[in-house]
Amino acid sequence: MTEETPGFEEKPDVPSGATPDDAEPKAAPAQGAAPAGDASAQLAGLTAQLDQVRTALGERTADLQRLQAEYQNYRRRVERDRITVREIAIANLLTELLPVLDDIGRAREHGELVGGFKSVAESLETVAAKMGLQQFGKEGEPFDPTIHEALMHSYAPDVTETTCVAILQPGYRIGERTIRPARVAVAEPQPGATPAKAEGTEEAPAADEKDNGPEEG
Repeated sequence: MTEETPGFEEKPDVPSGATPDDAEPKAAPAQGAAPAGDASAQLAGLTAQLDQVRTALGERTADLQRLQAEYQNYRRRVERDRITVREIAIANLLTELLPVLDDIGRAREHGELVGGFKSVAESLETVAAKMGLQQFGKEGEPFDPTIHEALMHSYAPDVTETTCVAILQPGYRIGERTIRPARVAVAEPQPGATPAKAEGTEEAPAADEKDNGPEEG
């Protein structure tokens, strides 16, 4: 057996002609250190990805806003159609009741609206009014072909325009919608009649009228 001499350490063999420094191990290069060019490329790639994400987010946001607008338009259209259908249904119902209302009006004119019949008739008129039914047509108002239907025609010297002189059957409307025109008798100004002068106006003297003042002596 060989004995190790204390106080001495074994050194690696050094080839002939080599310096002692050659025998020391050199430090290995640091692992993971990337060159500056690679870091710039990575940063550019991340920036491009961020731009893509932002673009996609903007597109999805625009899609969501468009869907919300379409949904709101759909809701408004459905509500508008619902109101229109309701108005048409009410108009059809009230149109069927017009002959009954005409009978009530004639009975009132002849003094026959009394007792229990009067109470029922007034209740029916109240319900019709709550549903939006409005009666129109008065004597003396100008004739309007959009809401009046002329059944009788005459001439009168005391009118200056075509005028409703008698209401033969009242008209009815719901809001701005006319469901039956008022049937009336109309009168027109008498042919050749001179329009009445407005109060407080005087005729201007003729242009060729001479002043009949005192003559100078």
